[in-house]
Amino acid sequence: MSASFEKFNLAKQLNFAIDDLGFNNPTPIQEAAFSVILSGKDVVGIAQTGTGKTFAYMLPILEELKFSKQDNPRILVLVPTRELVIQVVENIKSFASYMNVRVIGVYGGANINMQRQAVAQGCDIVVATPGRLYDLALCQSLKLKGIKKLVIDEVDVMLDLGFRFQITNIFELLPDRRQNIMFSATMTDEIDVLIDDFFISPVKIAIALSGTPLDNIAQQCYQVKNFYTKVNLLAYLLNDKEEFSKVLVFVASKKSADRLFKSLEEEFDAEMGVIHSNKSQNYRIRSIEQFDNGKNRILISTDVMARGLDLDKISHVINFDTPTFPENYMHRIGRTGRAEEEGKTILFFTKEEKESKEGIEKLMDFDIPKIPFPKEVEYSKQLTPDERPDEGETKNYNRNTKAVERGASFHEKIDKNKKTNQGGSYKREIKKKYKKNKTRGDKNVNRGKKR
Repeated sequence: MSASFEKFNLAKQLNFAIDDLGFNNPTPIQEAAFSVILSGKDVVGIAQTGTGKTFAYMLPILEELKFSKQDNPRILVLVPTRELVIQVVENIKSFASYMNVRVIGVYGGANINMQRQAVAQGCDIVVATPGRLYDLALCQSLKLKGIKKLVIDEVDVMLDLGFRFQITNIFELLPDRRQNIMFSATMTDEIDVLIDDFFISPVKIAIALSGTPLDNIAQQCYQVKNFYTKVNLLAYLLNDKEEFSKVLVFVASKKSADRLFKSLEEEFDAEMGVIHSNKSQNYRIRSIEQFDNGKNRILISTDVMARGLDLDKISHVINFDTPTFPENYMHRIGRTGRAEEEGKTILFFTKEEKESKEGIEKLMDFDIPKIPFPKEVEYSKQLTPDERPDEGETKNYNRNTKAVERGASFHEKIDKNKKTNQGGSYKREIKKKYKKNKTRGDKNVNRGKKR
């Protein structure tokens, strides 16, 4: 049993908020991080998704944050996705509901002028995606010289999404005297380089390292023939509305997400949403809200969203595609079984995905129980472009590949279409009559002369 929040000796405003939120005991990462962050030292926290990292870094920050009328922000929180910005802003507002704290979220895909006006009114905490924050800093709308604490959450996702350039540039805009706080579910060489370059003797806290199976999540798997057989299996499972009451379905790509949505649209249109990076910001927010409030029972999502969602009461996470990187499986299944509730997750894998599935089991040191394929589900002979021999949606016929052979329908241009435009005949005659005299510097001046 973890110690209660009383041992932190928090301000009464924070205690009131904790009571309202119904938190009884701190999670291991919250308990381990509190005193270290409060000490002002740089911190690197490694914790599994769904273990309460946001509260782990915000609780000591809010405890120390005093009232101020200054316009420029004092706390900067960087996160990888727009959805996570919205989520963290809402979390901070609930944590600080009895405090006078101004929180603003900024992210790409929204009107930058509206965000410039919002930050101009003054704030204490800014939660941002790296790209939009850098844009606002460059145009002097947001001044970062007053930042006392920098938090980088889900840093491994940021680096995967290619934000390293923006992150390093943001470091250059920040004051040298500041506290750096970094949280991630995994450690990589790229993260180590970032720490070595910008952190000062950080304290490392590791709780529930990635690869540790979550005890409160029941895992199962089905071996499936192909994409459209997966569609049939998923539809069969989703027809049990009582068991599959709130289902998050993960796919490998935007094309797969759209293809799956289209395949299920006729049967589940009124209770299904889809979310990936090609969708507009308003569409993405609306899809999440409709899923969260129960209007939609099913949400299809790509891996980019695997850690941008914090939704309660998810009954099942279904891995429609087996993730190539084993760590991503852990992030996906962490969407269920949150706040010590029981969760369920199902993995679909084909013969081609078996190696990836074995990599996941090796990382977890746990064999996912295999369930017999239901007799009621029809095997599909239909194949996607990726599954057809010698075809693929990612195939690129560039200049370094063998030239594509022409089919029987190909023919050369007729003679009249081979002609090029030489200008009018009048212009050609004038040019010939009044051509420029040759000079000694003309490369053609000696052409035709005998040597």
